[in-house]
Amino acid sequence: MTYLKLILGAATAIVLTACVSEPLPTPQALVETVTEPEMIVDVHKGDFAEIQQFVTPGGVSVWLVSEPSIPILSLEMAWRGGETSDPEGLEGLSDLVVYNMNEGAGDLDSLAFQTRMEELNMSFGCSTGNDWTSCSSSMLTENATDAMDLIATAFAAPRFDDGPFERFQRENLIGIKQRETSPNWLARTAMANALYPDHPYARQTSVESISALTPALAREQMRKLMVKDRLLVTAVGAVTPEDLALMIDKAVEGLPDASEIEAVADITLPAAPADPILVDLPQPQSLVSFSAPGLKRNDPDFFTAYVLNYTVGGGGFESRLMKTLRVEKGLTYGIYTGLSNSDHLDSWSGGGQTKNESAGEFLTGIHDELNQFVADGVTPEELDDAKAYLTGSYALGFDSNAKIADQMMGVRQEELGIGYFDTRNAKISAVTLDDVNRVAKDYLSPDKFTFVIVGEPEGIE
Repeated sequence: MTYLKLILGAATAIVLTACVSEPLPTPQALVETVTEPEMIVDVHKGDFAEIQQFVTPGGVSVWLVSEPSIPILSLEMAWRGGETSDPEGLEGLSDLVVYNMNEGAGDLDSLAFQTRMEELNMSFGCSTGNDWTSCSSSMLTENATDAMDLIATAFAAPRFDDGPFERFQRENLIGIKQRETSPNWLARTAMANALYPDHPYARQTSVESISALTPALAREQMRKLMVKDRLLVTAVGAVTPEDLALMIDKAVEGLPDASEIEAVADITLPAAPADPILVDLPQPQSLVSFSAPGLKRNDPDFFTAYVLNYTVGGGGFESRLMKTLRVEKGLTYGIYTGLSNSDHLDSWSGGGQTKNESAGEFLTGIHDELNQFVADGVTPEELDDAKAYLTGSYALGFDSNAKIADQMMGVRQEELGIGYFDTRNAKISAVTLDDVNRVAKDYLSPDKFTFVIVGEPEGIE
């Protein structure tokens, strides 16, 4: 872009015209050309990928992996703020927003929008959770400009038509009715009500909240969630930073510059109750869920806990809970544990199902295994197996453009740093037996866990 700078003011030009017999200078002599500075691209040359980091002229922060050999561009876009920003009594509002983002925009109704995506061989869809709202897209590089134009229309002029809105309401009202007999939903609800009943994470949609929603409210909520100053972008494909920057800025041109979302407090989990929480549900099996405080991603012991969890219940048939409670005792088809991290809650949780008649034995077996981890830790062989699997399988998360873009977005959302991919396996390999057994003593005592049992369990004292 060039800028014109006038050398002479209008009044001076009149004087010169009157007093000088020489011809006036040509227009080219009256202007000065100023070139806009080039976009700065920082390149991180890592072992897994070369990541180009830049800010578009419009102010959007982007991480890009250029992959010229695959003619597909995959994009992840994310904004901090999600379901916790729904006003009380309007739970489900953010879900309504993302449901409608590919259901029509501009002159295109829902069918026409979907047809246009098929014509362009592209995908575009959005989702929301407690803390983040996201949109994903994949497209052929040769169609990228037109595909991004369609996304720009979705952002600038979403329709929120009556047809998709009414479909959303019907689906959610059916889901609300069905969840009343869902063991997993009942367990999650009981756990939330026991541990953080007054926090936004514990809020649920209801018949009343879904019925109170309107397209106008969704349009207003979208303008609060999707704004330029909170947008993060990750991308992988056959595209240069310069070309991608132009497409992104054009795509988000119709979004507001900024908005305010209400701050959400962090959760401090209370002491676990001594007895399990029982939720009655007539069914032949009992679902046992358990949860305790976990570790933040930036905790020095996080990777130690991550390795330990593989042996506890995160490694499928290689985990000790599965070997003991399924293979040896035949009490369950499956049991798992996992570390969960969100913006305001970090937990170490697990669960599994068993027959109602064996619920007491199953619960005792979980307690016994956790106590054994606290008392004796893991074996050197278990530690070696866990580290070998966790490091060796890591590359499987990078076998497509979409997966790489998603991996990068996770790193950005959790603020792990652009060098995370290069240090992750080394941190796992550095975990020692002493580290693992120390963390087991600190975190795995069964009295730290809140237990919820859904069903008609027998043998529970």
